[in-house]
Amino acid sequence: MPIVNCKIGKNVKIFHPKLVNLYNCQIGEGTQIGPFVEIQSDVIIGKNCKISSHSFICSGVRIGDGTFVGHSVVFINDRYPKAVDAKGKIKKQWLMENTIIGKKVSIGSSVTIMCGVKIGNNCTIGAGSLVVKNLNNNKIFYNKIFSKLK
Repeated sequence: MPIVNCKIGKNVKIFHPKLVNLYNCQIGEGTQIGPFVEIQSDVIIGKNCKISSHSFICSGVRIGDGTFVGHSVVFINDRYPKAVDAKGKIKKQWLMENTIIGKKVSIGSSVTIMCGVKIGNNCTIGAGSLVVKNLNNNKIFYNKIFSKLK
C-alpha cells in the first residue's frame, strides 16, 4: 500500500508504512498512524492526533488537533452512494459532503460518522456509535443500546 503525494509534518509516526494507504492528504506534526489505515485525497489531520488501525478516513474529512480515532472507525462522504446511473453505467459523479471533527475529540472503536456532520471540540463518542447529527462542544455521545447492556 502506498504513501503518495502527502504533506506530512515533523515527528509523524506511521508504525507500518507498508501497511497504510495514504494519498494526497495532509497530516499534522506529531500524529501517529497505525497499520491498515486509509486516508484519502484532501483529508486534513491536525497535530498530535492518533489514528488507530483499520480506520478509513475518506475525502472531505477535517480532523482537529489532539484528536483520537479508535480502531475501525469509518467516515462516510456520500449520502446517496450508487454504483451505476439510471442507464446502468458506472456512476462517475457524486456529491461529497465534508465532515469536520473539532480539537481534542475522542472517537471510540467501530464508530461510523456520516457525511456532513460537524463534531465540536472536546467531544467523546462511544465505541460502536453511529453519528448522524452535529455534536456541540463538550458532548458525550453513545448509542443508547449500550446503556441497557449492564
